[in-house]
Amino acid sequence: MSQQQPNNPLHGLTLEAILTRLVEHYGWASLHDQIRVNCFANEPSIKSSLKFLRRTQWARDKVEALYVSTFC
Repeated sequence: MSQQQPNNPLHGLTLEAILTRLVEHYGWASLHDQIRVNCFANEPSIKSSLKFLRRTQWARDKVEALYVSTFC
């Protein structure tokens, strides 16, 4: 039941893939400058950041918006 979503640039991307690509592009320090959340500044890791972003919708929205503005 796969549907095409031509207007959704995040279709098919996992949050982990989005975060990994942003970290590769910006690095943790610059990512923290872009989006001010502590999980990007204090002992950052993909695992801990994913846990926070999955529970905090406003932070996830900012990460997704940064991805779209950077890569799309």
